[in-house]
Amino acid sequence: MLNAVPVTASPATDIASAWPAFSGLPLWLQQELRSDHAGEFGAVMIYRGILAISRDANVREFAALHLQTEQKHLTLMEEIVPVAGRTRLLPLWRVMGWLTGALPALFGRQAVFATIEAVETFVDHHYEQQIVRLMPEGEHGPLRQVLLDCQADEVSHRDEAASLALPKRNVMLRLWCAIVGSGSAAAVVAAKRV
Repeated sequence: MLNAVPVTASPATDIASAWPAFSGLPLWLQQELRSDHAGEFGAVMIYRGILAISRDANVREFAALHLQTEQKHLTLMEEIVPVAGRTRLLPLWRVMGWLTGALPALFGRQAVFATIEAVETFVDHHYEQQIVRLMPEGEHGPLRQVLLDCQADEVSHRDEAASLALPKRNVMLRLWCAIVGSGSAAAVVAAKRV
């Protein structure tokens, strides 16, 4: 029924050797990568939250497949961003990510699919901003490709969730999705700074 989403990103060890050390990257790029690492960490926790709560076989299959992809993204980001370069807010991301998955799972499949669509819509735009900015900086081509590959996986997750979600959403679900989108934006700002 659901299709596994392959991770198309190159092995992190090949990628990491293709550019300067993290500390040698421009500050703006270090901050973006810090937020990418935090985001992939949060995504893993979202799917763990869904799997901890949902008993719906379709939702569990969806979450398990997506979790595999997000775990691979996180592994890539862990290779790229050294421990010292990561946000210090990961304990908060662990809780907030888990809750972002668990809470909609309490309300059923439509809430889960709408939540994933909202999160991945934000992530698509977030990656796109970085990719566009990297275009003129050809020296970071391998990194740009990793971001393109991760973005493609996230867009696939978004589109799959959108195809499974009902188009009509009640006021509470629309409000929840707006909170998820705003929370994602705030999380990026925080991860870049702390």
